[in-house]
Amino acid sequence: MTLEILTSDLLGPVRHGFFTRRGGASSGIFAGLNCGPGSGDQREAVAMNRMRVAGAMGVAPPRLLSLHQIHSAEVVVAGPEGWVERPRADAAVTAAPGIALSVLTADCAPVLFADRAAGVVGVAHAGWRGALDGVLEATLLAMERLGATRGAIAAAVGPTISQRAYEVGPEFAHRFIDADHAHGRFFVNGEGDRYRFDLPGFVLERLRGAGVGEAGWIGTCTYSEPERFFSYRRATHAGEPDYGRLISAIRL
Repeated sequence: MTLEILTSDLLGPVRHGFFTRRGGASSGIFAGLNCGPGSGDQREAVAMNRMRVAGAMGVAPPRLLSLHQIHSAEVVVAGPEGWVERPRADAAVTAAPGIALSVLTADCAPVLFADRAAGVVGVAHAGWRGALDGVLEATLLAMERLGATRGAIAAAVGPTISQRAYEVGPEFAHRFIDADHAHGRFFVNGEGDRYRFDLPGFVLERLRGAGVGEAGWIGTCTYSEPERFFSYRRATHAGEPDYGRLISAIRL
């Protein structure tokens, strides 16, 4: 099966992709394009999957850079030399051509950024914690330090869990509302005392509030399409011991 790569018109000619699970070498609960070295999948299968992604992005496998993600607002800058050990961070930016930046997700929001005129790109792993703590704003600031102009940056949000599938408890909702009462609009009532949280809507609001030129979500839900996407929450509900990780990447 060939790779399935979703793209966003917002990023124009910048080479990028939100990869689905189709076209990979993994099997079992990881079946497909599992690119997570931190999963329990066979290392050889993950390496082969990442090699296929690197090829699709037009870079050698060592030039497909990823992060040791920790649900933070930490951002790192990738220079022409890239890196060997994955830095502990949840976003990366670069002005160096020939490097593909990537993030791994399985319900959290992958966000790809580009200022085409300035030649600066970025990636962010925006789960609820990172988005609330400012990972998106930190990514934009890091891009500006490399010469990007905030109003010229386009940001595309890839496959993520949608509101209809993201049920949370009252303590979760209160954390957001205590931070800003206006955040209440990203929650609707669920069963009993539960709520449903609009993660892509929250991410888009943070991006637009930070002043990006364009921002949009490609509109695909990781939980609802098991044949196309890995989902941490779906795996948990199914009682599975682990789950695959989707990869999203961008390069100059």
